[in-house]
Amino acid sequence: MAPRKSADVTMPRAGGIELYLKRIFSLMFGAVALTAVAAYMTIWGGGLSYLVGYSGFTGLYYIILFGALGLSLWAQVRAFHLRPGTAAVLLAVYSVLIGVSMTPLIAGALAVNPASILQAFVIAAIMFGCMAMFGYKTVKDLSFLGIFLMMGMIGLILVGLASFIWPLGGTFATIVCFIGVLVFALFTAYDMQTLKRAYSVTGDENTRNQLAVLGALHLYISFVAMFQYLLSLLNRN
Repeated sequence: MAPRKSADVTMPRAGGIELYLKRIFSLMFGAVALTAVAAYMTIWGGGLSYLVGYSGFTGLYYIILFGALGLSLWAQVRAFHLRPGTAAVLLAVYSVLIGVSMTPLIAGALAVNPASILQAFVIAAIMFGCMAMFGYKTVKDLSFLGIFLMMGMIGLILVGLASFIWPLGGTFATIVCFIGVLVFALFTAYDMQTLKRAYSVTGDENTRNQLAVLGALHLYISFVAMFQYLLSLLNRN
């Protein structure tokens, strides 16, 4: 993900923000649904064998994983240069790639503890809803969290990349998962407040539509990351 920019502390103008938030969450939930469908079709369609071989992850898996990361970064950098429709299509493509890349984790959970998938989803949904509501309702300025959350996310990405070479285990893996859940839960509140404030200082409808897609991407990333870390926690043994 690209760094988030905090906005000035202002209240949104009356009217229209409900439609703006509805657009954001519709895009985000649509992306989550696409991720679930992509993971389902990959596992039950036999695609897992193309992602994981006898010696570990295949080249195709890394292409999909890093392709998704690259697409996310590029889309966020170019967010205000893309048509909202084009940005929404890129969000859909990204969510499908993430769904495919998540299949090894989900397949492992299905083999060990299938109920953990629903448990992780429900816990992530509750945490996401609570933190999103907090970020929207609180009058406390959360912009100070930005730099710390970005540092935490970059650290998590680096640890994740290193785990491909030196697999994590034991207490350290558990700590990383807890930190991951905390970082992206706080990111949810931070992004909700930022999106609310951005709406209040943006009068152009096209820019608001672009913001809606970008906000949906940020919230989607936070929700999916929380789900993955929680699923790893529930199956850490």
